[in-house]
Amino acid sequence: MDTRRQQKIGTLIQKEFADIINRELKGLFGKALVSIPKVIVTSDLSIARFYLSIFNADDKQHILGIFEERTYELRKILGDKLRHQLRKIPELEFYIDDTMDYVYRMEEIFREIKSDPDKDKAPETES
Repeated sequence: MDTRRQQKIGTLIQKEFADIINRELKGLFGKALVSIPKVIVTSDLSIARFYLSIFNADDKQHILGIFEERTYELRKILGDKLRHQLRKIPELEFYIDDTMDYVYRMEEIFREIKSDPDKDKAPETES
């Protein structure tokens, strides 16, 4: 479980990084929309793990690759923004957040179950 300090720093980093995405990287993704639903900071505050929600993109791995290629540059920009709040800027790691994909898939399964209630019933056998 994250400590209060980790949560505060994660929220601060998340807010500033979202601003960086909107200003610095806006044109890199084409029509794709990238948001950051979650940032988790390790207990020693040395690593910040960014979970990226990527919408309207054909290849999510390509977008993730853009972030990974520019990690050094993004860390420097983040450091410039947070230099008065943090003593040391953590290393950045990027992951795809597939929570929304999972939610859509579960809703689809529930719709299928609801539309055909007899589908899952086992045939009755006579004893």
